[in-house]
Amino acid sequence: MSIAIRLQVSNLILSNLYDHLQRAYAMGQLRLVKRIHALLYIIEGKDVAEVATLLKLSTQTIYNYVKAFILNELNSLVYRHSPGRPAKLNAAQRKELGEAIDAGPEKAGYDCGCWSTVLIQDWIFNRYGVEYAPRYVAELLDQMGFSYQRGRFVSDHLGDVAAEREEWMTKTWPEILRLAEEKGAMILFGDEASFAQWGSLSYTWARKGQQPTVKTSGIRKAYKIMGLIDFLLGAFFYKAHTGRFNSESYQAFLLEVLAKTQQHLIIIQDGARYHTSKAMDEFFAQHSDRITAYSLPRYSPEFNPIEYLWRNVKKKATHLRYFPTFDDLTQKVDEKLAYFANSPKSILALMGKYLPSLGTEAA
Repeated sequence: MSIAIRLQVSNLILSNLYDHLQRAYAMGQLRLVKRIHALLYIIEGKDVAEVATLLKLSTQTIYNYVKAFILNELNSLVYRHSPGRPAKLNAAQRKELGEAIDAGPEKAGYDCGCWSTVLIQDWIFNRYGVEYAPRYVAELLDQMGFSYQRGRFVSDHLGDVAAEREEWMTKTWPEILRLAEEKGAMILFGDEASFAQWGSLSYTWARKGQQPTVKTSGIRKAYKIMGLIDFLLGAFFYKAHTGRFNSESYQAFLLEVLAKTQQHLIIIQDGARYHTSKAMDEFFAQHSDRITAYSLPRYSPEFNPIEYLWRNVKKKATHLRYFPTFDDLTQKVDEKLAYFANSPKSILALMGKYLPSLGTEAA
């Protein structure tokens, strides 16, 4: 049974403790980090046994830390210089470390979702009693094939989506190609995009320490475009739209495309509500002699080549550009849309998902 300890300090001492803690983290002194945390927990009023459990130390060690602090205060917090690069972890330890990183910090008992160098340093220290400097931890992880990178979202339905994607490429897409040959049809990938008047940010070369900036009007207004691109010949149909995207505006766009073409149209679209509404089902049924519609697999924008077209238009038209008026925006976007409409080869180069030989160019 642990003895209750009450430790009170002045605000100045408490501030100095936090300063020492930051320096200990910066120097990679994990033992000192734990020692200071133990004192801070006791000052907060935590029980010795609870602190020992939190820090994975013995209760006697906690008592020793408190006793030394009472006798010598901040002088009990001794920094030592790193002896240099410690011995490397053996193969089995590296394998275990890699598996722990793959599983994530929550699985390892930490109350967060992101691994940091300091957190991994702490895990190594707790697991093997080896105190690496943070810089060497980064070197070690690099040698093990890890890098510090941004996470991304993955749908929790991805298992089902994977099956849908497989069926699309092995069954649905070949079916579309056969239907197109049979009917002499155009295969049109469709989607909509919005181009914001406040512009868009992107990467660019700039002098170190001088982050590039761009003026913005701050006006939350966007230029909306509906589009279809042809898989076989690289045709590009598009229409500007000032209101919200809905089934009515989508139908009006498709009717314009029907008027401009004579072939049967195979429309490939995503699952947006205004693409798959009851009104659109009725529209496609009424025009079944000219249109056959297919829906792409869920959560699969990379299966729609027109997504890459929108990225290219934004890159050429809105990235790091200033648009003081809405007309300035629409003029620039229209200019780039016209460029692609008159460049079938540029459209065809976006079909890398379906023509592997074009994959590099599309990327």
